[in-house]
Formats: sequence, C-alpha cells, structure tokens
Amino acid sequence: MKNDPLPRLDIDDDVRRALLPFCRLGPGKIWRDPDGRHAVGCLDASDAHAMTELLGGRKADLCVHDPPYNLVAFEERELAEYIAWCRRWIENSIDIMAANSALYVWLGADQRNGFQPLPDFMVMMRRLPIEARSFITMRNQRGYGTQQNWMAVRQELLYYRKGKPAFDVDAEYTDIPKILRGYYKKVGDQVTENIERSRSENIRAGNVWVDVQQVFYRLEENVSGCYAQKPLKAIERIVHASSPKGGVVADFFAHSGTTLLAAERLGRQCATADIDPVFCELTIRRLEHYRATGKLGWQNANPFEVDLEHNGDRPKNGSTSERIARQTTLF
Repeated sequence: MKNDPLPRLDIDDDVRRALLPFCRLGPGKIWRDPDGRHAVGCLDASDAHAMTELLGGRKADLCVHDPPYNLVAFEERELAEYIAWCRRWIENSIDIMAANSALYVWLGADQRNGFQPLPDFMVMMRRLPIEARSFITMRNQRGYGTQQNWMAVRQELLYYRKGKPAFDVDAEYTDIPKILRGYYKKVGDQVTENIERSRSENIRAGNVWVDVQQVFYRLEENVSGCYAQKPLKAIERIVHASSPKGGVVADFFAHSGTTLLAAERLGRQCATADIDPVFCELTIRRLEHYRATGKLGWQNANPFEVDLEHNGDRPKNGSTSERIARQTTLF
C-alpha cells in the first residue's frame, strides 16, 4: 500500500496554499460535468443566488449536508452566530428543494461543551417550514472521551422532509444485521425471542445504524486530508431511500465528494459546492478517479501526487507533507 497521505487540510494552511495552483475552480466558479449529470461549485452555502445558480434551474429531490460543526469559512464563531449562519443555508436549501423532498443534516453534539451545536440547531429548525422526521444515530468504531465520562462513539444525523417525498428502504428490510436480542413473547406455552420469530437475519429500517464502517486510511474510499469524511455506505443509504432514480441530490458542503460519488453510483444527478477550492478539486478528482479506475478513493495515497511530483523543481522523494514543507516558498 502506497503511503503518501495529505495532512488535515482544514487546519494546515501551508498545504492548502501549496495545492491551490492545481485547483480548477476559484471563488464563484462552477464546474459542469462533461457527461451532463453533475455540478461542483466553489460557492458560499449561505449565498442564495449562488445556490440557485448551482442547481441551474433544477429542484432537488434530496439535500444531504455535512456542515463544519463550529466553523464559518474556517473561522470559529460564537454559537449564536453559527446558528444564524446555519439558518441562512437551510433557508437556501428549502428554496431549491422540490415540493416533495427530503433533507438530511449531519450535525455534532459535543458532550464536552454543552452538546453544542445540535440542540440549538434543532430549536432553530422548528421555526422553519419543514417537518422533523427522525434523529438517526450512526455508531463509530472509535470515539473520544476520558475515564471520567462515557466514550462518544456516535454521529448524529437529522432527517426532515418538505411535503411528502417517497421513502424506499427495500420494502421492509435493510442490510443491518441483528446483533441484539430482545422482545420476548409467549405464544401458548412457548417463549420465543424476536430473532427466532422473524424470517430475516436483518433488522427493519431504524434510526440506529451499527453496520457502517468508519472511514480510516486502510479503506479504499479514504480521501486523506478530509478529517470528517462520511462513509459512502451511509450516504448511499440516504440517497437510495430518499431520492428517485434520475433525481437531483444537493450537497452544499462537498468536502471529500462522497455525496457526488454516491449520486454517480446510484444513477442520480448531484449539485454540490464547497467554499474552499481545494475541496472542490478533491471532489471533482474523486469522480474522475472513480470513472477511470472504479476505485472509491485513494486509500493512504492522495489525489495530488502526480501534480506535486512534476511541478517544476519539486523533489520526487519523501512524503507529500515533506515535499510541500520544502517547497511552499514556490507559491
């Protein structure tokens, strides 16, 4: 396995600056898929005009958003300002959504800091013309915590709907295995457990997901540099359940491009954006990489390797981080 990852791009300004010359998009620019299916914009999610332009006159059947949890344009903000910013891009989402459509938002609850920003976000959402449907919990294999607290091993996902969109979870069952026993019932003189009575080895669709592998460097879908990458399986579950074949999926925070890749694999159109040109370029390259190779990501390598190795006098030995550190003065 090639070991040439990028560092965290959300906190390493030197690396981000070194990658900018290789990015096709600048602020306000939109990349249109040559195949005519997708769009990627270097846009501000809180800009209503930009989001309308990104959709190009289409309406979204589904919005899937994974915003930064405590940042606005890479700068920390007070909670009230963060929630006000969230309201702007949520209102933009509602405006570009079809009459019958779904909205999913990944949003953390930091147990070290009053569970921010999740409860404040949920209260804000009550004031908007959209219906709350479910609070989904996705289990992580790793988490954070101390010996004085329960380890946090979950990610929070909110599900809302506008109108009455279709919802399809393969009729009745998912591919989530039955790992917990319970619900005993006495029939005549025999006591049986739920698993014994059911004809399936899997559970029905629920709002606790325990079967999704957390993304880390050994997985093919890994995109190094993207600290908060969501698993493709989780996004594909959302896209499959809450959008029709050929439908439009919007994502205002592209990050590693997982929503775009899910739309590509499931026969949907995707309109996605990110305020950072580097993440926009990562998203476009991930789609191109998948179309060229069938691979879901770069595992422990990175999408800028060739550019970095062939840029002028840049040395071809050493890790990506080392090469960038030696050459940042070029930019």
